[in-house]
Amino acid sequence: MNTSRTTLYKDKQNAKLMGVCAGLADYTGIDALWWRLAWAVSTIAGAAPVTLPAYLIMGLLLNHKPEQFYTADRQEQKYWQGVRANPKRTAREIRGKLREIDRRLANVEEHYVSSNPRLDAEIERLR
Repeated sequence: MNTSRTTLYKDKQNAKLMGVCAGLADYTGIDALWWRLAWAVSTIAGAAPVTLPAYLIMGLLLNHKPEQFYTADRQEQKYWQGVRANPKRTAREIRGKLREIDRRLANVEEHYVSSNPRLDAEIERLR
């Protein structure tokens, strides 16, 4: 697994303060607005001794999101969020897609071989 794609980064390009909420949004697939609201509500509700230091620590310790990840399209971002959320399910989905491709390819091969009299005659001649 490509660990750089499954790592939590702070997203300075979409940041409001330090990029922590934008990074969490990119990592989880939950919109940054909801992360910002959760931080604000929990801070106001009395959890400030926990949320403010946690935010500052994350802002200082998290690496910046690499530039090549900003060019990824939306479908690729959703894929990597799925990998981070449930790697086993993602692997199972990929195996299922590959099985489907293999089945379809076998059907195409069967159709081509069975409906091609010239190829059938060549195979019979070789026997």
